[in-house]
Amino acid sequence: MATYDPLRELEHLTTSLFDSARRGPRQMPMDLYRDGDHYVLTADLPGIDPGSVDVDVDGQLLTIRAERTLGSGEGVTWITRERTSGTFLRQLSLGQGLDTENITATYRNGVLSVTIPVSEKAKPRKVQVVADAGTGDSPAIEVAESKA
Repeated sequence: MATYDPLRELEHLTTSLFDSARRGPRQMPMDLYRDGDHYVLTADLPGIDPGSVDVDVDGQLLTIRAERTLGSGEGVTWITRERTSGTFLRQLSLGQGLDTENITATYRNGVLSVTIPVSEKAKPRKVQVVADAGTGDSPAIEVAESKA
């Protein structure tokens, strides 16, 4: 049995009124996490044609843009229309230490996944310390780098 929540109904009404009047780009919900040596961004874009999804990198700015168009048949009388059409946009400033040349993106089942690898320079590494067995007043220490 459904319960009536007047605050939820008011929120739904104001969202539908103000959001439908909004002409600018809309945001898309996303998650971002680090998995080993890369970051993964997932964004929900249900009902969007994969051909309209555009992922750009300009310097350190990642831009995701998508377009949703909803068909409206002639003579159709809408009872309710909650799905929005228009441009969806998300921009993220990428920090230093990311390999922006090797970013990849896939779109599957309405979810866009963008993989952003960490650059080799930014990966943690182990520095090996090698003691010199020489005899002198000041011991010489040689430092050699190795990948962890």
